This record gives sequence, C-alpha cells and structure tokens, in this order.
Amino acid sequence: MPPASWTYAISCFNPGLQGGESVAIKIINELDIAGKRVFIRVDFNVPQEEKTRAIRDDSRIRAALPTILYALEQKARVILASHLGRPKGKRVAELTLLPVAERLSELLDRKVIFPDDCIGDGVRKNVQELEECGVILLENLRFHPEEESNDPVFAEKLASLCHVYVNDAFGTAHRAHASTEGMVKYIKEKAAGFLMEKELKYLGQILENPGRPFIAIIGGAKVSDKISLIENLLTKVDAILICGGMAYTFLKANKLEVGKSLLEDDKINTARKLLERAGVKNIKMLLPKDHVVAPELSEGVASKVVSEKGIPRDQMALDIGPETIATFKEEIMNAKTVFWNGPAGAFELKPFDKGTVELARAIAESESLSVVGGGDSAAALRKAGLADRITHISTGGGAALEFVEGKNLPGVAALEP
Repeated sequence: MPPASWTYAISCFNPGLQGGESVAIKIINELDIAGKRVFIRVDFNVPQEEKTRAIRDDSRIRAALPTILYALEQKARVILASHLGRPKGKRVAELTLLPVAERLSELLDRKVIFPDDCIGDGVRKNVQELEECGVILLENLRFHPEEESNDPVFAEKLASLCHVYVNDAFGTAHRAHASTEGMVKYIKEKAAGFLMEKELKYLGQILENPGRPFIAIIGGAKVSDKISLIENLLTKVDAILICGGMAYTFLKANKLEVGKSLLEDDKINTARKLLERAGVKNIKMLLPKDHVVAPELSEGVASKVVSEKGIPRDQMALDIGPETIATFKEEIMNAKTVFWNGPAGAFELKPFDKGTVELARAIAESESLSVVGGGDSAAALRKAGLADRITHISTGGGAALEFVEGKNLPGVAALEP
C-alpha cells in the first residue's frame, strides 16, 4: 500500500500558484469512504482486436486494481467510469466497455454490473441499489458529446451518482472533461487514487528533486511535438539526447546532409535556437553521430550504417548507429535520473529496432531512477521484456508529456482543496 499522502508542488504545472506554494492533494486512503458511493474515474481505454474487440493488453485495467480493491476493502460502493476510443459523442457498438467489464469481473473475481449508459434513470436505479462492496462500470462516457465539451448539466448528473470522487486516470488528467474536471466542483470529498499518486510522485520528483546527473532521452518523429518539452527540460537537465526522426531537423540545423530522412523544414530555425540555448546554459545536447539507413521503410529492405556526414540523398535514416548507441549508453550508465520519451528509430520493424532496444536495455541495467513517458517508449520496453526493470512507466503519454512541459493539468488541479 502506498504511503498515506504526499504534498505535491502543484506550482510546477499550475501557473496559477505563486512562489513555490504547495497544495496537499488528498489520496483515497485519507478519506472515510466506508459504505459510501465512490465514483472512480479510471482509464480503461485499452487496445482491442479490430474484428473481435478482444482486449489485447489489460495493463490499464490492472493498474487501477489497487485503488479499486482498497475501496472494496473499505466496503464502499464502487462506481467506475471511463472512455474507450473516439466515438465522437455517438453510440458506437464497437466501442462499448462490455469487454472491459467482463475482464474486470475476472480480475476482481466478483460480478461487475454493467448498465447500457452512464447517466439516466436506469443508471441511477443501479447505483442506488448498489450494495456495499458492489461494483458498477458505467458505459463509455464519450458516447455523450457533453463529456468532452465539459457540459455542466452532464457533469452534475454524473456527480449526483456519488458521495466521493476519486481520479485514478492520469492518462486523461490533461483534459478538462466532465468526468475529470467538471463534475468535481459538485462533490465535497475528492482525492487521487493510488495510480494517480504514483504518477505525480515520480514525475514531480524528476522535475523538482532529480538525482544528478539528470539526462533526458527525447525521440519520436517530429520536433514540433517536443518543442515545449525540450524548452522546459533545458531548465532542469544536465544533458538531452536527441534521437528518432526528429533528430534530422536538428542535424539539418547544423547544416548536415540528411538525405530522405524525416525533416520539418519549418522547424529548422527552432531546432537551431534550441541548440544555441543549450550551449548558453552549458547543457549537453547530443545528436546521432551515425545512422542505419535504407532507401525506404519496409520489411526486408537492405540497410547500412553511415556517418552523420554521409547520409546519401537517396537514403533515409531509420535508426541510430552503433557509435551513437555506445555514446548514449555511456551517458545513461553515468546518470542518476533518466527521463525517456520517444523511440530512437522505426522500432516496429527489424533491423531498425536495435537502437531503441539497446537504449531500453541500458536504462533497465542502470542504477538510475528511470521514468518513461508512456506511448511508444513504453511499448518498446514491453516488446524487449524490460518493463519491470524501470522505476516508473507512465500510463498517460500525453498527460506525462504536458506535465513535464510544465503545463497545467485540469484533472489534477480539480483535486486541490
């Protein structure tokens, strides 16, 4: 069981707070929930098989179990709510949460009531008749357009179902939706779940009190997706390792030939300014020195390793090369704190997965506090069988990114007293 509570420096992502002011967000085990109806916003947006809708990965369901089980131990009446996919405010049969309810029932070894909606007379009746230790999973919140528009009437209807509100869905905390922000103002007792607590603990720690050296590994396809992230990290880290498709915009900014590699022409000047800012701050910003290239991204295509000065015009870089891997691994092994967001190459296809896998292995083998920002990086770790050797893998790719960028997270700010 996690510790009773932490005091979080909300000012690191809430610009409304001044001068290091901190706010204590309560955790579920600080509330008296015995016998009460407890609304827990979870993130059950799980990957499914396209045809059968079978759940491919139940990690998000399992991640919510500690909070759910604690509520049941306290004899609470548990109301779970989530979205699934992007139904765009319409009822889409393929995006029903029924398969999730069935899987949750197996994991909890108890019946999970599943109504055909998330509001309405039928749902209210189900909730009012819910016994102690009973569990109900509401139908997909996003079947109603009012969820994403944060409609106050819809939010109040959700709030009327419960006595206590708990947010354990960090993956949606960057969205001001009815179930993450709007309904909270109608409920007196509110808290974070244990998963939310864990996310805030580790992400907050790397921003406010990292062990040094603190390095960030930033990959992925586009510089445009990571500008704010890099800008904020330049005030926090000792070194940034740039890789993935976005690296070639930085290399182009250094007037190097990048061939057919992924390139954002309109971000070359931005990349140059980021490199200059790192230099002024005496922060190392390391770029790939060599590359695995091929004429195209396809299975079985012939590839070769070239230096940064020799990417032929008819080739595209699809992974970092052995010299870069060695350099990056040395930085990782010397670090006390590592934050990783974005793969080093096109890791979905061999042989372009080697750089990503080698970096993942180095992080797993290091003695650093390691935090991975979800998404493709987390997928790469699971693919390599290394996920259990990372200090913390965020369940919210977009939310983790915005948190580390220093942005306000409405779903967290709503939990402030």
